[in-house]
Amino acid sequence: MKSVIDISDLTRIEIDEMIMTATDIINRPEKYSDKCKGKKIATLFFEPSTRTRLSFEAAMYDLGGNVLSVPGEALSSAAKGESVADTVKVVSSYVDIIAMRSPKEGAAFVAANNATVPVINAGDGGHCHPTQTLADLLTIYREKGTFDNLTVGFCGDLKYGRTVHSLITALSRYKNVKIALISPDELKLPNYMKTGVIEKSGMEYKETDNLESVLPELDILYMTRIQQERFDDKAEYERLKDAYVLTAEKMRAAKKDACVMHPLPRVNEISVKVDKDPRACYFKQVENGKFMRMALILKLLKEAENPVKEDLLKNTETFALTSGCENPRCISQTEQELEKLFKIVDKKAGVCRCVYCEKSKKV
Repeated sequence: MKSVIDISDLTRIEIDEMIMTATDIINRPEKYSDKCKGKKIATLFFEPSTRTRLSFEAAMYDLGGNVLSVPGEALSSAAKGESVADTVKVVSSYVDIIAMRSPKEGAAFVAANNATVPVINAGDGGHCHPTQTLADLLTIYREKGTFDNLTVGFCGDLKYGRTVHSLITALSRYKNVKIALISPDELKLPNYMKTGVIEKSGMEYKETDNLESVLPELDILYMTRIQQERFDDKAEYERLKDAYVLTAEKMRAAKKDACVMHPLPRVNEISVKVDKDPRACYFKQVENGKFMRMALILKLLKEAENPVKEDLLKNTETFALTSGCENPRCISQTEQELEKLFKIVDKKAGVCRCVYCEKSKKV
């Protein structure tokens, strides 16, 4: 039985196969209309969401299945202090698969370790958002026909942007992908992403705080929202929130066949006038997200017929620390009696990383 917590849980072959399934769903929806008849998904969303939650629910309904939904922590037993582990143990008794969103980084990992059905991470804080990445990949494939030899610019919040982290990880598996990282210094891509993903895979990349300087080079421009909910310092958010605004005038410098993407919701980082530009693909991403979530649900339910539970820490050397993770958003800060596990990143330098949220720590 497999769960999907991070995009790296899926191989390139698996992703390519799901893209083919999603393409077939688009072309022949009637073939899939009762594939999940008698099956149920629980959508456990402990953080506000419109697109992702409705996309999962629409996906299951279009497959002929049913939905049990918890749209908000205040309406669940989490408001009474119930742990993630206990919640998913209970919910597993009612459904065949779980999609979960939480503001706590690593929550989906804990859920997958305790559920008896597959778990899909629908976003855990600023950590990972693998199904948004699947939507992004299908959008790129439908617009460009390939993932190879593309230059992709990521603009805005690269520090907390979980969609950015997941998409960079996925693209690192393809040939000759070049990356432009566009952000203010305060919102730069974390070092663990640069060293552990980009540099490790050999991707060519550049960092800049100037969107206009790289816009003419880009095949894909991935805009992101400066996320108020990720900031502890509201004054810093106010200072940075309007750092980048894509306008119709700026789009004149972009390639004729460029593709502008955004995981949504947007605030004001893309002018509504850009919506009329045929290169604007962010609303296409929404529809593509449903098709890829349909493909993922089908895949995981098929694999769940094998009762053997996948070990999420296989081939990973871990150890426990009494001092624990220093990330205030980490699930290890709140989950009852959760072992504070770390994995070694650099043994010589004494650097390790939290298993749940990937925050680095020196020991």
